[in-house]
Amino acid sequence: MRQEVTRAHKGWALDSVTLHNDVLKHSKEDIMGAPSEGVFIYGLYLDGASWDRRNCRLTESNPKVLFTLLPVVHMYAVNSTAPKDPRLYLCPVYKKPHRTDLTYITFIVLKTTQNPDHWILRGVAALCDIK
Repeated sequence: MRQEVTRAHKGWALDSVTLHNDVLKHSKEDIMGAPSEGVFIYGLYLDGASWDRRNCRLTESNPKVLFTLLPVVHMYAVNSTAPKDPRLYLCPVYKKPHRTDLTYITFIVLKTTQNPDHWILRGVAALCDIK
């Protein structure tokens, strides 16, 4: 995706393009078309935390609920190498619940009112497949 966006914007260098994301309030059924730039991602499950749809942020997981479905995530690229806001949680995304370097894909940025270290200690991650 970084390469496609770099090619689409004249003057952008691949080294200066970084991925960003927004967690939308919409579910899969509410989306009618593709975004103008980037991709919509659906089917990610949070492990170790829950998602507050109203306030669009991480919350503590509900009792006896292991996985929480995230709403649609809009992932896009921007021409900036500025560091991410340190108050945001950089949530790793894995293919399977067995978390190894072979199943790691990328990270998504999630809003939170807690310190990101709180979620790191809880082992919060997003999974593509929960089976």
